[in-house]
Amino acid sequence: MQVSKKTLQIFTTLSGSLVILSYIYGVSKLADPAQLWGGVPESWQTFIIPFMFIAALGYVIYWWVVLLILEVPIIASLTWPWAESDGKGLNRLFIAYALFLIPSALWLESTSFHMKNDYSWTPVLVIGVLFLVSVGNILLILLAFNAYQNNIKGSKYMLIGSLMISIQCILNDLIIWSYKFPWSA
Repeated sequence: MQVSKKTLQIFTTLSGSLVILSYIYGVSKLADPAQLWGGVPESWQTFIIPFMFIAALGYVIYWWVVLLILEVPIIASLTWPWAESDGKGLNRLFIAYALFLIPSALWLESTSFHMKNDYSWTPVLVIGVLFLVSVGNILLILLAFNAYQNNIKGSKYMLIGSLMISIQCILNDLIIWSYKFPWSA
């Protein structure tokens, strides 16, 4: 399958909007949205909340550079740091964005499902969703790092943006939140 820049722009705009809508919908239907913090101490929450906004800004920075500034031949040249370019950078970006955005839209609903049902398998579902988001984030970092190694214009901002995302998605969500969440009733 050949992915175009326009396809990526549409996909990321729609799926990014779904992430925001899923959070609005998910929080609005919870009786006590504070339960989503699980076992994360309130003193930590004041540290974590700013990183949610930093991650959102990092996403916009990365998206802006890749899908508005870079030309198609440059995007097509994006690859992993250990690989030679084969012209399939748009496909790699699609995979990275899909792994990042689709599970992001499912996290709150999967967590809500776990809190209401507490089946033995629901922690695996929730942590699996966060793991996929983190894998997508790591792929975005790797693509940005390779662009940086190859002196691609704007790659420094791609790298900074992807690292801004990672503080929230990998450290705060996958590691800290998953560790602190009370998985059984």
